[in-house]
Amino acid sequence: MDESFAPPPPMSSSQHNHVKRMLNSNRFKSPSKTIYSDRFIPSRSASNFALFNLSPYTEDGCSCSPYGSALRSALFGPSTPNKFESPNIFRFKSETRQSMHSLSLTPFTSQDVLLPGYDYNHKPLKRPRKIPPSSFKVLDAPALQDDFYLNLVDWSSSNVLAVALENSVYLWNASSSKVTKLCDLGVDDSVCSVGWAPLGTYLAVGSNSGKVQIWDVSQGKSIRTMEGHRLRVGTLAWSSSLLSSGSRDKSIYQRDIRVQEDFVSKLSGHKSEVCGLKWSYDNRELASGGNDNKLLVWNQNSTQPILKFCEHTAAVKAIAWSPHTNGLLASGGGTADRSIRFWSTATNSQLNCIDTGSQVCNLVWSKNVNELVSTHGYSQNQIMVWKYPTMSKLATLTGHTYRVLYLSISPDGQTIVTGAGDETLRFWNVFPSRKSQNTESEIGASSFGRSIIR
Repeated sequence: MDESFAPPPPMSSSQHNHVKRMLNSNRFKSPSKTIYSDRFIPSRSASNFALFNLSPYTEDGCSCSPYGSALRSALFGPSTPNKFESPNIFRFKSETRQSMHSLSLTPFTSQDVLLPGYDYNHKPLKRPRKIPPSSFKVLDAPALQDDFYLNLVDWSSSNVLAVALENSVYLWNASSSKVTKLCDLGVDDSVCSVGWAPLGTYLAVGSNSGKVQIWDVSQGKSIRTMEGHRLRVGTLAWSSSLLSSGSRDKSIYQRDIRVQEDFVSKLSGHKSEVCGLKWSYDNRELASGGNDNKLLVWNQNSTQPILKFCEHTAAVKAIAWSPHTNGLLASGGGTADRSIRFWSTATNSQLNCIDTGSQVCNLVWSKNVNELVSTHGYSQNQIMVWKYPTMSKLATLTGHTYRVLYLSISPDGQTIVTGAGDETLRFWNVFPSRKSQNTESEIGASSFGRSIIR
């Protein structure tokens, strides 16, 4: 049976108006309600920005609050314009070519203050220590010999500098700048080496005649003269009460100033003049360098070397033990070699070799930082400061016009003194103090200027 549909009953006036409002809802908005879309864009109408002292918009409608500026700088870098050109801050900009590595991944807290233009990925670089390029004091040293094989300058633990000029030894007090004459060997002899005892009370003086004198500085008199060498004594090294002397006669004598004998043992190993001697900081090993291009290592009881290093191709005068690493030894070669070599006496091996381009005359290691200084002769006459173990060059100091043959370091470890055949002694601030890298040394602060040693 066919079914027929009856027409709907007519709508009342109220029903008609309700349908009309639904069909035209885009034109009619409730004045009392906020319409939310399915994109979940939150409304800020109920946000209380005044509570946080923030303003969501400026008068021109741009979101340029302090928080927004800082966040924009952190996300997009300092080159981002001060005002966004569009409400959509994540729109594509072809001119922005920021690397993803430039975006900081460090979480922000309410305590953080973001600085525009600051790279939050990297810690600020440590400011390098500034080493003054010029000497701060110069002493005139008339007749200071220009001889590679001699050692005529030494600085004591009591802050007194000993300098040998021809046949005399002079003492310069670094605290008072007072100069005194300690001794005169006479016209028939000359001083070839000086060396302070560890406590700074006794000074050993090696002569051209082969004798070694021990002077009591406080009394100003010689307390002993020791013989044994047949030729000049060009190098001296102390280890407590034991004094080692190296000579042109190729031998090394061990002398104990507490016993009556002139020497307690004789060390034979070099085939030419002994020009460098240094005891290790623990007083267990003695390193010797010679004009035979050899670097030898001895212990307290040996009469023959326990280690031999033969890689240098010129005389080895420059020797320095590391105060930071046991068994670490540095040596420098003469004009035909020009290199600084590093050795481990624990493993009997060479660790590194650096070509300095110039004759190596002296080496000294800093006690305060892991750095060392080398002085040079032919042909640059310069002073170099090195960082160990990278051996990066921290400074190159110039001022001497002759080979920088003599080098010693102050007791506080901050200042070095250098001597040359130009008859000058120059003082340089090259190392920081143990506590501060900006502390000026006592010598540099109190004794600026130029004076004469005699």
